[in-house]
Amino acid sequence: MKMLRIMRTVDRKQRLKFASRESLMIHLQSGGLRAVLFALLWWILTDGAVGSWLVGAPVVLCAALVSALLLPAFSCSLTGIIRFVPFFLWRSLHGGVDVAKRALHPRLPISPALFDYRWRLPPGLPRVFMANTVSLLPGTLSAALNEKYLRVHVLDETTAFAEALEVLEQKVAGVFGLELLTRDNTEK
Repeated sequence: MKMLRIMRTVDRKQRLKFASRESLMIHLQSGGLRAVLFALLWWILTDGAVGSWLVGAPVVLCAALVSALLLPAFSCSLTGIIRFVPFFLWRSLHGGVDVAKRALHPRLPISPALFDYRWRLPPGLPRVFMANTVSLLPGTLSAALNEKYLRVHVLDETTAFAEALEVLEQKVAGVFGLELLTRDNTEK
């Protein structure tokens, strides 16, 4: 048991020793950005009260630390985000209007179904982000996700929801600066 602890300690030291300078800078930038965002949130919540920083500074630092532990550093594309925001706003509005029309006019064609959409995004945050965003598309709701598929509940299976999911996946890939896998690569 003691030998195992020594090996773990040596392994941890080697990982720290061989961590690239670039990786360390990414983590520091990510932590700094998170701290700034949490500080801004604290400032907004306290209406800029200077006296609140006695409690706020430790809270902001703890929040940044916990955030970094729970959500590792990731890269995103500013261009992709700028392109995603109008898409997000328009699809949110369109989805709300579509659901309101269906609720007010029950004679609209409703043909509910479950659809398995094969992922082309890599695992992790991009998939979760897409699963959360799917619910904004008109008549769709994320029902489940696993390593190969996103299960989507649709109100009307006769609509072109598969194409809308592909467009959304491309937009999400743009936000994270990713290239989508081809359908052939996802079959494995």
